[in-house]
Amino acid sequence: MAHKNLIISAKRFRGDSSVVSVRLPVDMIDEIDSIAAKTGRTRNEIIQKCLAFSIENLEISDNT
Repeated sequence: MAHKNLIISAKRFRGDSSVVSVRLPVDMIDEIDSIAAKTGRTRNEIIQKCLAFSIENLEISDNT
């Protein structure tokens, strides 16, 4: 699979939302916070962008 970059751009999702709680390693949170600081985005926005990118580029392998 080709290497892809995540590009942070304008907000895509608007409207209704739900709160989801997830446990993340402290190191990952530190990296997310660093990205947020560099891009002027919130931690929440960065996590949403990363999840949207992952879902759009997900490749499911059938290893049965």
